[in-house]
Amino acid sequence: MFGKPVLALATLLTNLVSAHYTFPSLIVNGAVTPAWVNVRQTNNYNSQAPVTDVGSADFRCYTSETHATAQTINVAAGSQLGIQSNGAIYHPGVVNVYMAKAPGNVSTWDGSGNVWFKVHEISAVTDGGTSITFPAQNLAGVTFTVPRSLPSGQYLVRMEAIALHSASTFQGAQFYISCGQINVTGGGSGSPGPLVSIPGVYTGNEPGILINIYWPIPTSYTQPGPSVWRG
Repeated sequence: MFGKPVLALATLLTNLVSAHYTFPSLIVNGAVTPAWVNVRQTNNYNSQAPVTDVGSADFRCYTSETHATAQTINVAAGSQLGIQSNGAIYHPGVVNVYMAKAPGNVSTWDGSGNVWFKVHEISAVTDGGTSITFPAQNLAGVTFTVPRSLPSGQYLVRMEAIALHSASTFQGAQFYISCGQINVTGGGSGSPGPLVSIPGVYTGNEPGILINIYWPIPTSYTQPGPSVWRG
């Protein structure tokens, strides 16, 4: 028979795992795509463990072990595109969504170079030091408008949910990442930017990444990364 300490430890470990999440699906034309079909299967598809090193190769698409590609799905410029979790965004934190245009077939492209631009973000809400809240927390997924002027072509779309509950120490922030593959149709002649490299976009010392969200309560919050390109 297991003793109470062993059962308590097992319960704790179960709760810790259940508090983690992945983003295995897209939402296209209102429909959630099957898991890991249009999204590259990440290393943590079973463990759901986050990335904490913003300089690692896994910080881009988290596929160093799976070496996964995915099927590319058509998405119209100006339409709604969503990225769905396997449960909900459990931890308090913020969201960034980046895209990068492939030079050819996105299935054979790794997304290296200064090619990424931000298309959506969900930041924190502060009121000068009385409270800080996180609108992304408990969302099942994130939906945004694909800019109408985005040029047609094949893209990686990268979800980045940054959990900040342990972010008071360096590499304490947890990044939940995945990359989908889309083909943008009916696009325009916009020039997305500013362009950044991933990894390379962060050092881990940014005030929105290295932060104690509990005490003292932050008077403001600075979203990490470049400004959003809206077309």
